[in-house]
Amino acid sequence: MPAKVEIRRAAARAVTTTSWLHSKHSFSFGDHYDPTNTHHGVLLVNNDDVVQPGAGFDTHPHRDMEIVTWVLDGSLAHRDSAGNSGVVYPGLAQRMSAGTGILHSEKNDSTTDPVRFIQMWVPPDVSGIAPGYQQSEIADELLDGRLATIASGMPGHDAAITIHNRSAALRGARLDSGQSLELPAAPYLHLFVERGRLTMPATDNGAELAEGDAVRFTAANGIRVMADQASEILVWEMHAALGG
Repeated sequence: MPAKVEIRRAAARAVTTTSWLHSKHSFSFGDHYDPTNTHHGVLLVNNDDVVQPGAGFDTHPHRDMEIVTWVLDGSLAHRDSAGNSGVVYPGLAQRMSAGTGILHSEKNDSTTDPVRFIQMWVPPDVSGIAPGYQQSEIADELLDGRLATIASGMPGHDAAITIHNRSAALRGARLDSGQSLELPAAPYLHLFVERGRLTMPATDNGAELAEGDAVRFTAANGIRVMADQASEILVWEMHAALGG
């Protein structure tokens, strides 16, 4: 498999805007369909959502999908048909397994402040599993200056939450200006800059990455990123692709 680095700029994302939602889509989503941009590895959805105070997604269905939510600002209230409920806030990871089918709602838990969150979808290894829910807090020191495993289905991983996909793991990190780290080696890697500004010194002539930019790596090995200012990143390590 030849190595490849594809930078996707924030401005190239499709956008859904309503009176209460501003959602930026890294991949095809909803009415925004592009047959050349449906996934990378097993990652199907990477939505950057801002929901206004007191608003949110009314009850709606999902099936056979692992949905991971990471809140950046504010708080998001979850409720589902399996009896699960919870409030997700920065530093707390959430996973909902839709399995055989589940209904859920997601609402801004505040009546005064917006909530911003990244929601990511990967398919499970096996369809028709029982629906499930998990949330777990990650200590700040685990994210500061290094990659912490937020969610994983890979054997041997000590993750805050588990997903039903043995080939994928989500990691996150917060970097101060001047800090750098090496990304995992993997057949497929997806880097998303949720905040700040980064440089990839040895890639694409020192490519600069800003908030909302993403990089899709194929056959990644030894890729290092450096923060030009305080930054936060999300990284999907994937050892399989859809249909592979």
